[in-house]
Parts: sequence; structure tokens; C-alpha cells
Amino acid sequence: MTTRWLTSKEQRAWRAYIAATHLLEDAIDRQLQQDAGMPHLYYSILANLSEAPERRLRMTDLAERTKITRSRLTYAVTRLEKDGLIRRENCKWDKRGSIAALTDEGMAVLERTAPGHVETVRTFLFEHLTEEQVGQLEEIFSGVTRALEDDGVRPTADDVPWRRRSSPCS
Repeated sequence: MTTRWLTSKEQRAWRAYIAATHLLEDAIDRQLQQDAGMPHLYYSILANLSEAPERRLRMTDLAERTKITRSRLTYAVTRLEKDGLIRRENCKWDKRGSIAALTDEGMAVLERTAPGHVETVRTFLFEHLTEEQVGQLEEIFSGVTRALEDDGVRPTADDVPWRRRSSPCS
């Protein structure tokens, strides 16, 4: 098989994407550390729980939504639980599984931190784009997501740690 190298234009676009995503992630992490004393991953966990029915998700589903391994999620949830932001609950229909639940305190932290988070995203991303470019950005990344999910590129449950299910609740 012959390697299809990136063209110089593709290489520039790829490197610009990598640089921008790293710098944006750094800016978001700095803001969240300053405002809430937590990294972006922890904020994402709280945000995902806030959007779930009854502010609860199976740990496996939460790992998949945040694209992290179960062990990394367990570590993060333990820290957030220690801070009173999340509560772990046993799964009623499977004693091996557990559910992460956002506490009222966790919701309050999220509500207090969200305005600064949104302002950071707006300042470092959307203020640099025209309305047309915002639409293009959505179209581009929706297409990339569809390709990864639908075209056989998406890893199977055995390939990705956050997709492995050992029980209905885990």
C-alpha cells in the first residue's frame, strides 16, 4: 500500500488544527482551574451529568461520553465525590454496576462556572469566526464525526476501553 502523504495545504490545515485545539484546551483548563479549581475533564463530567435524566448516568455511559477509560473516570469521580459534587449510587438492577449522580452542590458549581467557561470559548474561538465560518465549522466537524461513527472507522466495543460493558449499570 502506498502512503498518501498530505499535500502542503493539508499539512498546514492539519498543523493549524492541532495548534488551535491544544491552545484552546489550555485556555479552557486555565479558566476552569481559576474559577472552579478543576480541569476541563472534571467540568465535562459535571456538564454531562447535568444534561442526563435525573442528573444520573451509568459509569460506562459517562466514560463513553467523556471518551476516557473507566479507571480514569473512577479516579475523577472519586475526586469529585470527595468534593461533594458527585454521589455514587449502586445500580438497583445489577449489584456490580454503579451510577454517578450530580449533587445539588455539583450543580451549583457548574452553574457558577458555566458563564466563565462560555466566555472563554466565545473569546478564543467564536469571536474569531464569521457567522458563515461557524456554520462551516459545524458542518466540517459533523462530517468528521459521521465518518468516524458510520463508515466503519469507529472502533468496536472491544477496541475502546470506554465502550466495554461488563454489566448493564457499569
